[in-house]
Amino acid sequence: MRIAVLGTGMVGHALATKLVELGHEVMMGSRQSGNEKAVAWAAGAGDRADQGSFADAAGFGELVVHCTAGMHSLAALGEAGVGNLAGKVLIDIANPLDFSGGFPPTLAVCNTDSLGEQIQSTFPDTKVVKALNTMNCEVMVDPGRLPGDHVAFVCGDDEGAKRQVGDLLESFGWTPDRIVDLGGIRAARGVEMYLPLWITLMGAVGGPNFNVALARQ
Repeated sequence: MRIAVLGTGMVGHALATKLVELGHEVMMGSRQSGNEKAVAWAAGAGDRADQGSFADAAGFGELVVHCTAGMHSLAALGEAGVGNLAGKVLIDIANPLDFSGGFPPTLAVCNTDSLGEQIQSTFPDTKVVKALNTMNCEVMVDPGRLPGDHVAFVCGDDEGAKRQVGDLLESFGWTPDRIVDLGGIRAARGVEMYLPLWITLMGAVGGPNFNVALARQ
């Protein structure tokens, strides 16, 4: 499959690398083609890796993985282009973290809205699925690095899109019973609002290598 990864940070790098390893053709997108980080990634990732602008990548991908900084996500997706995103599944991994007041960050949107919902309403012809935003990027692509039945949450309004995302997560190593469907995209409010607790936990346990396990009957 041709997959666009929008974002050149740690999350984008980890996901793009994993996707290439799984045999997908991947284009990493950034604000401008020739971004130093994207060029370096593509040069080291092999023949199935390429880089370009947000619009280049979104046009290339049959599926789009969105992992830009949450405060700038709508602008970045606007650069990707409504037409390039129409009809496609977009996996939204971004969180609306606002670092303008220092650390720890606050949430730029919460309670009555979410970044996932804003993306869906701004791009109504795109099938937005919120996923993987509640964990470190190394855990996203390699759940086996942690013991136990920890889980990945997904939510979105399109059932077929969620199934497609679930299949991709299974290829990363997530078993079906550990992929928890929270319902429609409105559920993105909850998983995004978990981030302040995640940041606190990271400090408490001394690093980002942890995840949530769900105890249930």
